[in-house]
Parts: sequence; structure tokens; C-alpha cells
Amino acid sequence: MKSRSNALLTAALFLGAVPAAHAHPGLEPATGFAAGVAHPFSGWDHLLAMIAVGFWAAQLRAPRLLPAAFLTAMALGALAGHWAGPVPGLEQGVAASVLVLGLLIANQVRVPAAAGAAWVGAFAIFHGAAHGAEMPASAGALAYGCGFVAATAILLAAGVAAGNLCARLPARALRTPGWVVAAAGLALLAMSAGFKP
Repeated sequence: MKSRSNALLTAALFLGAVPAAHAHPGLEPATGFAAGVAHPFSGWDHLLAMIAVGFWAAQLRAPRLLPAAFLTAMALGALAGHWAGPVPGLEQGVAASVLVLGLLIANQVRVPAAAGAAWVGAFAIFHGAAHGAEMPASAGALAYGCGFVAATAILLAAGVAAGNLCARLPARALRTPGWVVAAAGLALLAMSAGFKP
């Protein structure tokens, strides 16, 4: 009971610090490699999802396959988002991916690595489309894209490292990061639907 209370308190404190999601189409100007690198760090939705993918990859003992699937699908989604622009439901899809990834980690869901790669690839399409919709139409789009792919690889590696470190903790403690991410995903989903606390 005490561990559940600690997890809820941690989630509440974390959510109090969550700003409005900024990593969505049209909210910020972005040009060049440096802006692309900064983009995944500018909103909790992308930041948490990428770390969570790495964390889950460590849990599944697929530290290369899941991140590679995420990066590949995100790049394809970015190309589509760049040409199509913002589409309805994109923001909700990104937020929902954070919620689902948190639940997968919290419940220590074990699936074959190929199935896990398919799941994270589907999530990555939403994230890539959001990134791509923000790519500038003028010069710099390629550099911007390379920047956010590089930043994403770093965040995925950080998630794998965190997952490997947490694997040494007791089983109950392993659930806490997932519940925190899931709570943040729920908050982001509510904000994307227009709910204001």
C-alpha cells in the first residue's frame, strides 16, 4: 500500500510540473539541425514517449530492435507529415501513445520482440507526423529532420539505459516509472482534448 501511495505522489508531483505540450504542429518556428535536435525536448509528449520506448525495449530485452523500428517509422511518418501537414487527431494519437507505453511498462507486458517493434512503430508514425508537420517548407527541412532523428536516438538510448538500471530494482519498484508515464499520458490526452484543470 505504501509503495502505491509513493507512486501516486510521484505521479502527482510530476504532473504538476508538466507544461502544455509544445511539440505539435504550428506552435513554434523551427529551422535547421539545432532546432530539430531541440524539438523532441520541447514537449513532454515526445520526450516521455521516446524514453518509454527505450525503457520497454530494455524490459523486452530488445534494446536494438524496438528503437530501430521507432526511428524508421518516425522518419516515414515525418515525410508524410511534411507533405500532408497537420491532420485531425494527431495530437491525441501522440498523447495516447504516451499513456499506452506507460501502461505497458507498469504492467511489465511481455510480447515477442517483433510484436513490440510493430507497436512502437505504430506509435512512431504519430510522433513522426507531428515532427514532419512542423518542418519548415523552405530550406532547412532536411537538416531539421536529421536533428530530430539524432535527438530521438539519444532519448531512446537513455530509455534503454534507464530500463537496464531499473532491472536491478525489486519487481514492485519497476512499475513506478510506468505509472508515472501513464499518468502523464492521461494528462496530456485530457489537455489535447481541451480539458483545462
